[in-house]
Parts: sequence; structure tokens; C-alpha cells
Amino acid sequence: MSSPTQLYGLDKEIAERLQGKHSVEREQQAREWIEQTLGEPFPHEDFQQSLKDGVILCKLIGKLQPPYGKYKSSKIAFMQMENIAHFLEGAQKAGVPQHDLFQTVDLFEDKNRTQVVDAIWSLSRHAYKNGSCSTCLGPKLADKHEVEFSPEVMKKGQTTWNTVQYGYNKGATQFKSDWDVSAQSGMSFGSRREISSQNKPNSSSGN
Repeated sequence: MSSPTQLYGLDKEIAERLQGKHSVEREQQAREWIEQTLGEPFPHEDFQQSLKDGVILCKLIGKLQPPYGKYKSSKIAFMQMENIAHFLEGAQKAGVPQHDLFQTVDLFEDKNRTQVVDAIWSLSRHAYKNGSCSTCLGPKLADKHEVEFSPEVMKKGQTTWNTVQYGYNKGATQFKSDWDVSAQSGMSFGSRREISSQNKPNSSSGN
């Protein structure tokens, strides 16, 4: 069994932080689901080491999305990462959202085991919904509910909107009419006051 990739510095700190949030129980459930779906056990006791070369994952996606089940058994790192990439492509085709998937290095270098487990859980739910497998991990995905309105309902809604719009315009017209009446009656709002010359003292008169 090959040893895990050694991490140093910031990579090691980030990996340790992510592993601290890792759920062993969820990982075990993901393992059991894969083994049940494939009908074969993992080759290693360690979860990451069993999936690292991408072979198990490609076998899994081959059951769920047959066109993406091709893989190459190899000890060459490039070939193993290519297997993982094939799995990720197939998982996305199965309906797994991009934000639920993991990066190749998350698995190959064991940088984010939690994300790997989450991706498998998400794959199980989408595969179950698509009818590709008989079991899933966690709650089932809800079916999308689309509401369709009949032409009669749409027409009624349009009539209601026009009525409301008319009432609003009517109120605006009434406001304008009240303003015009006020202006015609001599009422002033904020206009300048002119000083009458009659009230101005006569500065030309002598003492």
C-alpha cells in the first residue's frame, strides 16, 4: 500500500483543519453504499487509499452512467488522476452540482476528504432520483414543482392588474386636478412674497 502524500506548511495546516471537520460516520456510510452498489469490497481499509487511483470510482460511475466508466489500472500518478477526472465528469452528468463535487487533488493528495464524502452522498441522491440505483444516502431529493396557469387565470390576472393600474392613475389625476383648483383660487405653496411699495417707508421726507 502506497503511503499518503506528505503535506507541508500551509497545505498541511489547511488539510488538518478540514480533517478536523471530517465525519467518520458519513465516510463509513459512503463506503458501505459504494460497496453495496458495486457488489464488491474496498481493496484497502483506508477510505482515501481505496479511492486514490480512481478505479473504484470509475467502476461506480460505470454502474450509474455507463459511458463514463472507462478507467486504466496504473501506478502512474497521471493515469490515476485521469481516472478521478472521468468520475467527476460522469458525476456531473448524473446531475451532481458543481459545488458538490471535489477537486482531483482533494482525493489524490488527501487534502479534503470531507468534500470527497459529500460528493459521494450527493451522487447517491441524484442517482437514486434518476433511477440508477435503489438506495441513497441521506434525504431523497425533492421533485421540482412547476405551477402552470390556464389562459383564463392568466387573463384574469392581467385584468386585475389593469384595474389596479387604472386606480393608481385616477388618483394621480385627482391630485393634479386638486392642485390646479388651488392654483386658480389664489392659494400659494412656497412662492415668493413681494413687498408692497405702499408699506415701504418714504425715505425722501425731511426731518
